[in-house]
Amino acid sequence: MGDTGRSSILVHILVIALCLTAFGFAIAAERRRSTGSIVTDSSNTTFCVYDSDIATGYGVGAFLFLLSGHSLLMGVTRCMCFGAPLAPGGTRAWSIIYFALSWITFAIAEACLIAGATKNAYHTKYRDMVYAGNWTCQSLRKGVFIAGAVFVVFTMILNVYFYMYYAMATSQAAKKISKTTPSVGMTGYV
Repeated sequence: MGDTGRSSILVHILVIALCLTAFGFAIAAERRRSTGSIVTDSSNTTFCVYDSDIATGYGVGAFLFLLSGHSLLMGVTRCMCFGAPLAPGGTRAWSIIYFALSWITFAIAEACLIAGATKNAYHTKYRDMVYAGNWTCQSLRKGVFIAGAVFVVFTMILNVYFYMYYAMATSQAAKKISKTTPSVGMTGYV
């Protein structure tokens, strides 16, 4: 169990570090999302001008860090489909539940992060000047990156529990398989 325990701790540390980095990028993206201001030029034309586009980069960074953390965990566990067999019982049931929930929260987090980055880029890169009338300049809604950050944390917690129960279920299965048990008494005929 010495090598397995150390590799298990290393996987936990890497997954947590990647998820916390994604969380930090998501918070930074929310704080730095672009805003527009209405400007009137010398020809009396009113239009929107948007500030920096750093939030798009932060959102994409959060997306990639979360993707790499989840990919690492799914690679180590082989998505529970192609790896070692799991011992029947509570640990297998909990690992399946945490596996399914982690995929759901991962999909929601990634959707929030990429949607926020895309919408932010749309206002700053693809529409530098938008002619405005009596309305305000459109910008990314508050809370999109925060929602992504919250689901990043949920994904991290569920991934930790999933890997913990997965490791217990595979080690229990290995113990049950390697244990020598009496066979059905097939002695030779005399």
